[in-house]
Amino acid sequence: MSVTEQPAPGAGHDPDGDTAAEQLRDRISADSLTTRRDYLRIVATVSGGLAIGGVGVAAGILHRHGDSETLPEAKKVTDGLAPGQSVAFRFPGDEDRALAVRLADGSLVGYSAVCTHLACAVLWREDRGAEGELYCPCHEGIFDARTGEVTAGPPPRPLPRIFLTEQADGSVWAIATARSGEPAREALCRQFGDSRPEVTQQLGCPGAPAATTEKGRT
Repeated sequence: MSVTEQPAPGAGHDPDGDTAAEQLRDRISADSLTTRRDYLRIVATVSGGLAIGGVGVAAGILHRHGDSETLPEAKKVTDGLAPGQSVAFRFPGDEDRALAVRLADGSLVGYSAVCTHLACAVLWREDRGAEGELYCPCHEGIFDARTGEVTAGPPPRPLPRIFLTEQADGSVWAIATARSGEPAREALCRQFGDSRPEVTQQLGCPGAPAATTEKGRT
């Protein structure tokens, strides 16, 4: 007899059968409770693991862009970039995803293509707004295309910036980086340091060598 069935009216009473049925019901109830508890334990463990993983990503990966104290080696990004176009590249290291964008007015901007939320890829959407937007599809994060600042979604910090320069032949090169939210002058002074004293002098960086004058000039 199934544990869910009821004795038919007038059926004979079987004490041993009733006892066995009750024991089976108790065992099923205990097994069900254990299953629920185990499930909740597994969910908590997995959720905790994901949370720890997210913290690890934020602490171990997102700091990489712009975190070097030395000037990275300049890298050619593309032979040319027209307004409204973007190109993905790697900088400053071969594992560091980056994005260069030519805005509609001709301005050239570059950013880390790693979202500051959970390190998903950041994409360029030219058809959004007057200047387009930088978009993370994982959790609907949106960044301002001109500044890299967060405009919507869960990202806690702006995108780290990549400094780009355009040569006379139209080629675009990446030359330096900035940490998330770091002022451009501070980032450039930090990385150019003693290796390019003429640049630090022009920027007026702290500790930069003083300008020299030619002797004999009046």
